[in-house]
Amino acid sequence: MEAATLSNKSMPKVPHRITIVCVGWSRLVLSIESCVMAMAQVRKTAIRLADGRDLFYFDDSPEYVSGEKTRRTDDPRPLVDRFAPIIEDGVERPVTAPWMRRDPLTGEWIPMATHRMNRTFLPPADANPFAPARPGATYQDGEIPDTDYDVVVFENRFPSLMAVPGQQTETEYVDDESIWPMRPAAGRCEVICFGPNLEENLVDMGPTRMRTVIEAWADRTSELEQLPGIKQVFCFENHGKEIGVTLHHPHGQIYAYPYITPRTAQMLVQAREHRQRTGRNLLRDILESELRSNRRIIDQTDHWVVYVPAAARWPVEIHVAPRRDVGALYELNDEERDDLAQVYLRVLSAGDRFFVDEDASGNPVSIPLPYIAAWHQAPVGEYRDDLRLHLQLFSILRSPGKLKYLAGSESGMGAWISDTTPEKIADRLREVYER
Repeated sequence: MEAATLSNKSMPKVPHRITIVCVGWSRLVLSIESCVMAMAQVRKTAIRLADGRDLFYFDDSPEYVSGEKTRRTDDPRPLVDRFAPIIEDGVERPVTAPWMRRDPLTGEWIPMATHRMNRTFLPPADANPFAPARPGATYQDGEIPDTDYDVVVFENRFPSLMAVPGQQTETEYVDDESIWPMRPAAGRCEVICFGPNLEENLVDMGPTRMRTVIEAWADRTSELEQLPGIKQVFCFENHGKEIGVTLHHPHGQIYAYPYITPRTAQMLVQAREHRQRTGRNLLRDILESELRSNRRIIDQTDHWVVYVPAAARWPVEIHVAPRRDVGALYELNDEERDDLAQVYLRVLSAGDRFFVDEDASGNPVSIPLPYIAAWHQAPVGEYRDDLRLHLQLFSILRSPGKLKYLAGSESGMGAWISDTTPEKIADRLREVYER
């Protein structure tokens, strides 16, 4: 069992000193330099779960930041190592990664993660695997060993992308036909729990906790980009039963893809063409155009701009972009991260006031917004300078009780038809947005 602890302190424009503590079979204390900067006081503790997966505590509580208290570092569950051989039809076989196949019509890679059919789906509150361990319990099948936590990140138990040690990643071909290449989906899927309480959401937790979440996003993006074969890291949150969440606990996910995703590939095509034609960054020009227009701007701070994009397609769609050109969350400086913690919560709060319905007594009541919050980060490698970091938050709710379904035109042809206009979305958001 191994643990690592990261203590972030305010050191503007200079590297942080990181203390790594290893415990278990041996004990070792090291000091190394990191280029990550953060004004937040956050302590990171890394452990191994019983089946070998990584888990990271990100603590903002003062007694844990100071080291006065420490998190539980052992996992008592009798889990089998996730890479141990499995028995099929009486024969021992090695564990293999999910496979992905390339669609020759679109060039897209499609992971085939059949094991996810048996993943946890909407468990009762007393069986929530993201809840802290019950005090005094010797064993429960939850993912967090400690009886409390602030923010925690761990490898998904049912990943759609997974690298298996020793497995070859060379391209093979379906039915030995060269038109259908396939290879292991050797990426990584992580879960980030924003807090320990099932009933709370990020809006309820406040800017200090939001700041810790930003630190966790930045830390994980930086580390996952270093894994062999990773092309892109995606931090996101699915929120609300209408979106299709399988667990209601406040959480998000972080995917490290072994390929560039279709959405990013499309943006890269447009961005590279724009650069060849104008010599400028496309996303920078979009931001400056929105600022000049000012028609769809929702909020501006020293470091961030909140706006509805001119070609918004969803019934509610909000973009949040930094004023400074950065490619990834870990490139944000102290002030940008502090500012983002405030802006992000204002955006979520506005979303929850966007739609109004009537309760049983005929009184107006706000409808909590189901949404997907998607952080677009620049891919790893040669095309990094062509894209900029930005958040896209959108909802499929088009009115109380009515969803935006992707019907024939959208699903079959990818030809979008909007049910509203970006200007109407922006007008409503300005009405409910609180600075």
